Amino acid sequence: MKKLLLSLVAVAGLVYGAKAQTEKGNFMLGGNVGVNSTKVDGAPKADFSFTVLPSVGYFVGNNFAIGTAVGYEYNKTVSKKTKDGAFKVAPFGRYYVGLSDQFKFFGQLSVPLAFGELKATDANGDNAVKLGTTTKIGVEVAPGFAFFPTKKIGIELSVKGLSYENYTVKAEGTGAKVKTNSFGLNADTFAPRLGVQFYF
Repeated sequence: MKKLLLSLVAVAGLVYGAKAQTEKGNFMLGGNVGVNSTKVDGAPKADFSFTVLPSVGYFVGNNFAIGTAVGYEYNKTVSKKTKDGAFKVAPFGRYYVGLSDQFKFFGQLSVPLAFGELKATDANGDNAVKLGTTTKIGVEVAPGFAFFPTKKIGIELSVKGLSYENYTVKAEGTGAKVKTNSFGLNADTFAPRLGVQFYF
């Protein structure tokens, strides 16, 4: 009987924690770390990229948080003889809808901004020469699900969803600008993003 009572108290604590995590006044802390290496046939070395993007959010209302991610992204594409790195800021707003005591659906609207440099490399990806500065401005809507196994942790699964990006390269020396606009819907369930958020 004592064990049963303790079990019920523990379950009640988990349920309360899951409900309280997205209440007004709480914070969430998480981020994104990604590393990718791809070897193209004929290229002397593999293409390489990584992203480090920690984020913090504050619940301004029940189930509604605003915040920002700040970090750095780097791409070395040996197959195309280019290299670029950029400082990235991505303010966001996120809204949760409860599906059960421990599962919630969320939608996130973010405005990623990235400022960096584009460089040309030799065939081995070395001896980089600056081609110009880069600016990316985008809008992204990402749906996802969050599972709360404990009071302070949420495990998330999301897809990129609907996105728009304006990419500008300003040439070194001449100042000439080349702009590229892209718009897409990416709901590929075979390439989801997995994340962890801490709530306090």
